[in-house]
Amino acid sequence: MLVTPESRGCGSTIGAVCPYSPWLKQCLEATKNRLGDEHSDVAASLNNLAKLYYSQGRYLEAESLYQQALQLMRRLLGDEHPSVATILNNLALLYEFQERYADAEPLYQQASELRRRLLGDEHPDVAVSLNNLAFLYNLQGRYTEAEKLYQQALEIFEQRLGVNHPYTVSVREKLARVCAQLASEQEKSSSETQR
Repeated sequence: MLVTPESRGCGSTIGAVCPYSPWLKQCLEATKNRLGDEHSDVAASLNNLAKLYYSQGRYLEAESLYQQALQLMRRLLGDEHPSVATILNNLALLYEFQERYADAEPLYQQASELRRRLLGDEHPDVAVSLNNLAFLYNLQGRYTEAEKLYQQALEIFEQRLGVNHPYTVSVREKLARVCAQLASEQEKSSSETQR
């Protein structure tokens, strides 16, 4: 899934009461009862409940659940598993939304590197990771770094999903905005130098 500003919790859903909250809690408990505490499905349920809490603005609870899910998934499946990359990405997303950029960056980097190793350089999930890290750099005003990652993500999406796929279009638009920002900064710098 490509993370967009709307799916990052920036839309009107943040803090909203979700009717699925009790259901997700029941799923977690049922999974634990059926499979025991040490099962990858328990980690997946923890991750799902954490995503819900994040969307509700319950950040401390979400962070705790993401960390539990990550520890459990690593213990059960090892550090080299796509599910580990997914949880790393989700935890980074939470930190990013809280403007904890220094916490988010290494997690996004780990997720990206892990997906490259496990899925190959041209996999769409790698492009999603590149997009997410580029978005973080963009938020920090690190436009040159963001541009490079957006370009890489765009190439992968165009090759794998096609030029008109929504993910491709989204990244192309973000790349255009970053390029415009870089051009604006370059023009401003050039104007100041000429004075």
